[in-house]
Amino acid sequence: MCAKRRIALYGGTFDPVHLGHLEVARKVCKLFEIEKVLFLPAQVAPHKLGKTVTDPIHRYAMLALATQDEPKLAVSAFEIEAANRRYTVDTLDHFLRTLGDTSDLFFIMGADSWVEITTWRDWKRLLTMVNHIVVTRPGYELIGPAEVSDRIVDLRSNDKQVVPDEQGQKIYLTDVVMKDVSATQIRSVASKGRYDELAMLLSPPVVEYIEKYGIYQESNED
Repeated sequence: MCAKRRIALYGGTFDPVHLGHLEVARKVCKLFEIEKVLFLPAQVAPHKLGKTVTDPIHRYAMLALATQDEPKLAVSAFEIEAANRRYTVDTLDHFLRTLGDTSDLFFIMGADSWVEITTWRDWKRLLTMVNHIVVTRPGYELIGPAEVSDRIVDLRSNDKQVVPDEQGQKIYLTDVVMKDVSATQIRSVASKGRYDELAMLLSPPVVEYIEKYGIYQESNED
């Protein structure tokens, strides 16, 4: 019997995709022996309803540019193809149906999402559907719900060993990436036309795209 391939799903608004996102994907691939990371730009994240979010086509295009030379990184338009696709639990259900027979699935989230996990739609079922990888960010305490404490595997301070196969869906905590890049800061810098500064935060094709199409020119970020 052939071993299942490992695929990670990485959801978010990616407004814009930055070097921190790319570093997370690369490091997760290495630590968990992931064959492919699929970036899943959201149509509009439920917790960002009412906030201005860049048009999905631009966010998708920037992701495509940022990952074009990365064989293990790809972009899926699944969540932006329909306006009513807002909930992670539905996205995971789709990928389990389409890939679950041949793949072990992982879902990547940041510490900011993890601390709000109990506000997510059908969160208890969501955390049993696939393995989860929670990537820490400076300033966040990773205290999860008591209901899932027995499934948490703490890999912080471990940047070498590959995660062993274990029975059941686990929630892995890792600090393998500590790059703290702020999308709010990026939008603010872009709105002022300071594209040289963006080169330290974004991949070159993304900087060029933002400048070419004037993305974030009307941003009111502080």
